[in-house]
Amino acid sequence: MANEKILVVEDSPTEMRLTVTPLQKKGYVVVTAADGEEALEKALREQPRLIVLDVILPKKNGFQVCRQLKTSPDTKDIKILMLTSKSQDSDRFWGLKQGADGYMTKPFSPDQLLDNVGELL
Repeated sequence: MANEKILVVEDSPTEMRLTVTPLQKKGYVVVTAADGEEALEKALREQPRLIVLDVILPKKNGFQVCRQLKTSPDTKDIKILMLTSKSQDSDRFWGLKQGADGYMTKPFSPDQLLDNVGELL
């Protein structure tokens, strides 16, 4: 499980730290991106096993990024965990409809994050 590569896409430095730190402590190799365009580039280049993807992002939102990744032959098999402060059922629906493999709302505990990541990997 450890040594798996995970791409974390988050535009808030605080939220990025809260997401990356527990993953690194667990032994995952973490790559980061701060916006939707950078996420698409790094997903293609780095080929992570999992992407933890915020919904609200500059340039392209998480729903758009998820849809692009899941419709591309080069990235369609990468697992995607959508991460957002939006907890409404419609947001979960749209995240899963775009191809997300999981959906988690903020705030979350490090254990919740690691459990979700572990289930997807």
